[in-house]
Amino acid sequence: MLDVKIDRSDPALLHEQVAAQIRQAIADGEAKPGDRLPPTRHLAAVMGVNTNTVLRAVRLLRDEGLLELRQGRGIHITGTPERSVVLDKVAELVQLARQNGITRPDLTRLIESAP
Repeated sequence: MLDVKIDRSDPALLHEQVAAQIRQAIADGEAKPGDRLPPTRHLAAVMGVNTNTVLRAVRLLRDEGLLELRQGRGIHITGTPERSVVLDKVAELVQLARQNGITRPDLTRLIESAP
C-alpha cells in the first residue's frame, strides 16, 4: 500500500483518491481484514497529502464498512470491497423501506422470508 499514486491533476478530490488507494490495497489482498493500517500521519506523509485528507478518506471507508477506527488502537481493516457493496445496498433498501412506510421490523421479516 505504500506504492501510492496521488494525481493532483486528477479532478477527483484528494480524499477520494486516498480512499481509492486503500480500497485497491484491500482488493489486491495487500491489506486483509484484521490488519492494522499505518497511522494517518504516516499515510499522509507517504502520500504527500494533509493528515486531514487521510482522516476524511478513513471516515469514508469506515462508513462503507471497510475500516474500523479504535481510539488508542489505530485503524483496522474490517471488511472487503464486496462487503462494502452489500452494506451500500442495505442502506439503500432501508431508505426505500422508510420512504414507503415500512418499519425496520417489517423489513426484517421481509428479508427473512425472501427466497
